Amino acid sequence: MGSKNKLKRFKQNETFANVVQPTREEVFNNSLDLRGNWGKQFFKNEHPLVLELGCGKGEYTVNLAKAHPNKNFLGVDIKGARFWRGAKTALEENLENVGFLRTQIELIDHLFEENEVDEIWITFPDPQIKYKRTKHRLTNPDFLTKYKKVLKPGGYVHLKTDSEFMHGYTLGLLSGLDEEIVYAHHDVYGNEHSPEEVTSIQTYYEGQYLEEGKKITYIKFRFRSI
Repeated sequence: MGSKNKLKRFKQNETFANVVQPTREEVFNNSLDLRGNWGKQFFKNEHPLVLELGCGKGEYTVNLAKAHPNKNFLGVDIKGARFWRGAKTALEENLENVGFLRTQIELIDHLFEENEVDEIWITFPDPQIKYKRTKHRLTNPDFLTKYKKVLKPGGYVHLKTDSEFMHGYTLGLLSGLDEEIVYAHHDVYGNEHSPEEVTSIQTYYEGQYLEEGKKITYIKFRFRSI
């Protein structure tokens, strides 16, 4: 994507009512008015709040919102030029239960109160295979601690990825921490018992992975220690 297109999308995001782009000051001072009030102030209802972390173009966020009109969905990503597509689609289709938050995922515990989030989806994250990059891996212990903090007791986390490495790493970590693995499979499209919301929604890149013969893995888990 050219720099002109990026700038154009950044400008449009500023006008979109369904996009929130907090300043670093708001984040680190915990002064964002929406913190603890996403339902009342942003979505104007008390429906369950679901996050998609690293939402990319927002395809999963938008399609989950269509499938579950009685839940609120918030796509989180630092790359606003990417989720512009999802935000624009949601506005065009009058989806009032969709929003997008431009921020770094490691800051979510500054942007949501404890127990404010009902569910988290992590879809096709960079597995960060190199050892020096493990601090950016979205299911590392530090991130799990943040998810545990913002999730309500019993809230589910979903990990959908084409990376066997990420799948195995996360399963091993969860087992070691004695967290509850509700469902796990290394090939969701090769298993007739896979949950429908995992197989009925496909992102553009997911379609490409499948064409290349890659298997799509999935884990659903929750924290026992909440």
